[in-house]
Amino acid sequence: MQTIFAKRARLSSGWAQNVRLSLEHGRIADVKAGASAAPDAIAVDTLLPSLANLHSHSFQRAMAGMTEFRAAGQDNFWTWRTLMYRFMDHITPDHYEAIAALVFMEMQEAGYASVGEFHYVHHQPGGQPYDDLSELSARVFAAAAHTGIGLTHLPVLYSYGGAGMAALNGGQLRFGNDVDRFGALVAQARDRAARDLPEDAQVGIAPHSLRATCPDDLSVVLADAPNGPVHIHVAEQPKEVADISAWLGARPVQWLLDNAGVDPRWCLIHATHMTDAETRALAQSGAVAGLCPITEANLGDGPFNGVDYLAAGGAFGIGSDSNVRIALSEELRMLEYSQRLRDLARNVLVPQAGSVGDHLYLGAAQGGAQALNRGSGQIEVGALADLVAINSDTPALCALNDGQVLDGLCFAAGDDIITDLWSAGRHCVQDGHHIHRDRIIARYKQTVQDLLALI
Repeated sequence: MQTIFAKRARLSSGWAQNVRLSLEHGRIADVKAGASAAPDAIAVDTLLPSLANLHSHSFQRAMAGMTEFRAAGQDNFWTWRTLMYRFMDHITPDHYEAIAALVFMEMQEAGYASVGEFHYVHHQPGGQPYDDLSELSARVFAAAAHTGIGLTHLPVLYSYGGAGMAALNGGQLRFGNDVDRFGALVAQARDRAARDLPEDAQVGIAPHSLRATCPDDLSVVLADAPNGPVHIHVAEQPKEVADISAWLGARPVQWLLDNAGVDPRWCLIHATHMTDAETRALAQSGAVAGLCPITEANLGDGPFNGVDYLAAGGAFGIGSDSNVRIALSEELRMLEYSQRLRDLARNVLVPQAGSVGDHLYLGAAQGGAQALNRGSGQIEVGALADLVAINSDTPALCALNDGQVLDGLCFAAGDDIITDLWSAGRHCVQDGHHIHRDRIIARYKQTVQDLLALI
């Protein structure tokens, strides 16, 4: 049993003052507003539901800053991908674990209590499986256990090198599985998660994209996983839309909606290039749009059609994807600013009237929890205790009233306002720092030195 006392908290019913929470077995057991602090309570300033980071490729964090040099010609997503493959060829299981631990720690210090790890590096360089097929999943699990982050692990089915069932080549060989080996991998990962991770951890599936699978294979893996999260990259780049349209006779989002049974357990990552009809249909499906604004800007993907999507009632969450920058408030800020730059307007991601920060933060909290199949996203009895505390007595927030706090968090503050974070009741960030920070950073620095010597 833990007790938290907050001067104010954003409950599911709204803002409340002097709130005492009791946590038990990783969940919120009791909430009392207008209460007094218990002698043993952990005292915080402002308590919020924490967000889920719904889309991460943790290993890419180690190459942040290495792809910002322009070569002759025009750089784009596809030239970045070539560099990513070359970097990935040198990563060992020990490297993978150290990088993932740093990434998960940075996420928690930024205010994320959980992560959806879209995990597609499965094999050795050249494509030979490890003796333990789920070796690299096990390294992700070890990093999650060490940091305490809530994990939804998403093993990726990646069978082809491009639309039309092209052969895998180069760096893609480390990703490759047919449906039978993928099924075995998922089964091993589920057994391992049940044995090695807390009860809130789970394993879903992630067909990488329509260009890396095919309709028959997608049907098989969906039938084998009738429950739990399904995540997929879709419509990130115009070339992908053109390639899928030429191969399957429909744009990728439309093809999925027509053929794959997309429903609320699905998360469509990026969905950047959609028609107006696709935008409305995706919103009405109940699926979550998984948006990664910093990475989408870094890769030149383009802005999501957020205004029309939210007007149609669409659910959304945010992720750090390539992890070039792990900053929760900046993801939300970039999401809104991308729409303002495109539309030459202000305060656009609110369907009618109201606080942009409230709509962004609380919407992402609920959409992220849905995408990761976590019973979190709100502060209420029975919810997972995914909680974050911020210090409102800072220059960025000290002049703001309750109705403006989330606007200040999204548009004026940095992640340094975070004081505490709980992942399913595990008090992992205290006084602004992860409890294992120094050890994790030291190991990561040694890993980067090792990698640089190989590349």
